[in-house]
Amino acid sequence: MARRNGGFVGQDGLDAPDPPTGVAASGGTDGVASISFTAPTDTGTSAITAFSAVSSTGFGGTSTSSPISVTGLTLGTAATFRAYAVNAYGTSAASDVTSAVTPAASRGVFGGGLAGTTYLDVMDFITIATTGNATDFGNLTSGMRETAGAASSTRGIFAGGYNGSGSPVTSNVIQFITIASAGNATDFGNLSVARRLHSSGTSSSTRGVFGGGSAPSASDVIDYITIASAGNATDFGNLDAAKENGIGAAASPTRAIFAGGQGGDSNVIQYITIASTGNATDFGDLQSNRISVTGGGSSTRAVFGGNESGGISDIMDYVTIATTGNGSDFGNLSVARNAAGGTSSSTRFVIGGGNSSGGDSDVMDYVTTATTGNAADFGNLSAEKEQLSGCSNGHGGL
Repeated sequence: MARRNGGFVGQDGLDAPDPPTGVAASGGTDGVASISFTAPTDTGTSAITAFSAVSSTGFGGTSTSSPISVTGLTLGTAATFRAYAVNAYGTSAASDVTSAVTPAASRGVFGGGLAGTTYLDVMDFITIATTGNATDFGNLTSGMRETAGAASSTRGIFAGGYNGSGSPVTSNVIQFITIASAGNATDFGNLSVARRLHSSGTSSSTRGVFGGGSAPSASDVIDYITIASAGNATDFGNLDAAKENGIGAAASPTRAIFAGGQGGDSNVIQYITIASTGNATDFGDLQSNRISVTGGGSSTRAVFGGNESGGISDIMDYVTIATTGNGSDFGNLSVARNAAGGTSSSTRFVIGGGNSSGGDSDVMDYVTTATTGNAADFGNLSAEKEQLSGCSNGHGGL
């Protein structure tokens, strides 16, 4: 066979496409890398039917569009990638090689919270792929409860809350950390409206979004930030109604889900498209009215755990993020609770702390997001606390 414009030409003159261009690798967390590219303009004799990517360590993935997810990468081993375009007549030549990605295990960080009457500035971290007790990460800029978490693959965000320094006030402060390295939080900017946001933050790889909260009355405001650049939040749109007190939130790379919360109908699930702006759209309903619920999940499935409405509960619901519909039963937490913090990898959802019937809790549970079933014990936080928040560098929105 001869080569034409990078593609291969058969004896009958029919040829494969040119290779993709602008190929870049990102992520790597928990052995999963995302390979983005620009499709070739010269598609050969017939339309492109698929794209593939192969790592220098022998792992591959396919997709019909950018990006391609490559799984199974070895933690701690650097890998580069090349991409290919495929049509009915063959596969293109290899693209230019990407820069190297070194896969690492997802790290989850829990920040702030309330221990009795004490507002906490403590941040704990865990390695989500393992089990064990949390380790000290550093401190928030002040003692805070009811913050909301969001994160990119490198930077964690804690936004809003109730500030316990001096006379407690509702806060508009946004602060950030570098997740891979322990240390204290740094000022990022301000929300458009000061409010308590417990559990109602989530993110894509580039944007953090925060929905509802108490300012001090219930709010329907959705704000967004660009995580890589510090600055004040911008108005995104509005929830279906003013809601407060623990709206559960989770995301895929394109869609953010908000579930439950006090105000309006608290079983409502709604969604936004993260890359755009606008008001939330109805998704479906949880199994029951839920407040002080915690959300998290993978790129395909969102899980919402815990409840305060009608009594503290161990219930968990799940939904498939790309579709719409009502929540289904996932299983039960090991301890009934509300007002917990949540953090996720691409495969696990960990719920930490909260308020149980015996008071504040230091228990961390985890579930495997792709399956259903009851939660298993993960370990313990550094202290018993509720109204904390979580973020990670491996969640479903990346």
